[in-house]
Amino acid sequence: MGNDDHRRRKTPCGFCMAVFKWIPVLFITAVIAWSYYAYVVELCIRNSQNGIAMIFMLLFYHLFLTLFMWSYWRTIMTSVGRIPDQWRIPDEEVSRLFRADSPETQKRILNNFARDLPVTNRTMNGSVRFCEKCKIIKPDRAHHCSVCSCCVLKMDHHCPWVNNCVNFYNYKYFVLFLGYALVYCLYVAFTSLHDFVEFWKVGAYDNNGYSAQGQLNASGMGRFHILFLFFIAIMFAISLVSLFGYHIYLVLVNRTTLESFRAPIFRVGGPDKNGYNLGRYANFCEVFGDDWQYWFLPVFSSFGDGKTFPIRHMEEDTESLLGYHSDTRIELEEDFLPEPRFQDSIP
Repeated sequence: MGNDDHRRRKTPCGFCMAVFKWIPVLFITAVIAWSYYAYVVELCIRNSQNGIAMIFMLLFYHLFLTLFMWSYWRTIMTSVGRIPDQWRIPDEEVSRLFRADSPETQKRILNNFARDLPVTNRTMNGSVRFCEKCKIIKPDRAHHCSVCSCCVLKMDHHCPWVNNCVNFYNYKYFVLFLGYALVYCLYVAFTSLHDFVEFWKVGAYDNNGYSAQGQLNASGMGRFHILFLFFIAIMFAISLVSLFGYHIYLVLVNRTTLESFRAPIFRVGGPDKNGYNLGRYANFCEVFGDDWQYWFLPVFSSFGDGKTFPIRHMEEDTESLLGYHSDTRIELEEDFLPEPRFQDSIP
């Protein structure tokens, strides 16, 4: 995490902002806690008439909930990682960089410093990517996050719902979190559907709030807990379907959310969205590992170190690497060189 972020947190305003960032996480946690009460207490314990069915419902419910919460917790608590010191430019070189009299001079300074670093990504003018705030050469696929105030390895996006950057170290956890959240919502909706239908049956309740046919035993507010449980489960499931499906697609094509909007620029070949695409199975294994026993568990099994990534061979699709493939966009890179400080402006 950047030094600027540490300084901001020491101020009252910075502390308040840090607390404010946890509100979405607390909201999700509160919804999950309420859904636990509504499902376990109101739907299963107070309303179920079949003891065996209740046991199986609770068994699978707690299994999905555990995997869901485990993945969510790992996504939140996993650090964005630290870029090693060899990627950091010394202060004297930074001073030279900012005092350079032309962009070409700046480009030469950066390329010279990075000659022994494994970087293949470039800016539009062909220079090594440099972060002015962190004073580092950016590793491939790394970007600076203004919320985290640091450069993040293989940054996908900053997600306020987990108060963290989705990055190399927690991307697997994030995808599993979306998947298990979807399974959790669908399971809750499916198992509460019968009681939801009974709620709307005309004349199904007597004056005491009990089902005249004996179909729904919950009374008073308990019935409304079950009603809203079904509504909220369906609502979240609908929103999760598209998001989970999109990230499965990104995994299979080995692309981050940022790269889907702005193609990475390679030293050889130029901009190419498919530069890291090694094939669907290889792409999947790069995120989830090659041991199927760990694929569906929120434990780290991704390949690599987050700083270097295999690139497909140019022979596979020369036109794509040259920027002519129909799925390749040539767009401006956000990482420009520092604004040159010309000598005639220096007293």
